[in-house]
Amino acid sequence: MSQRDEFVEEMKARLDEWNQEIDELVVKARQASDEARVKYHEDIERLKQRQAETQQRLDELQHSSEAAWETVRQGMEDSWELMRKAFRDASSRFK
Repeated sequence: MSQRDEFVEEMKARLDEWNQEIDELVVKARQASDEARVKYHEDIERLKQRQAETQQRLDELQHSSEAAWETVRQGMEDSWELMRKAFRDASSRFK
């Protein structure tokens, strides 16, 4: 398996984990007070937007040429870091 294929598989696994964690936050939001629920849903929507952006980067990475994959990989890693930060911020508000 090439380095690119390994990286793609790792990113797919991470996205699956994030999707599960977003689903868990949705459940927590449903159990929150009305006021808190609104804030939680805003956080969840931001996470879903970041997730979609990260998925798009992953799709670009999968379809990039061997010559361009390092550049696309960097964009994927940047997108991933933004997703991680958004999730950390949202998770801290859900506690």
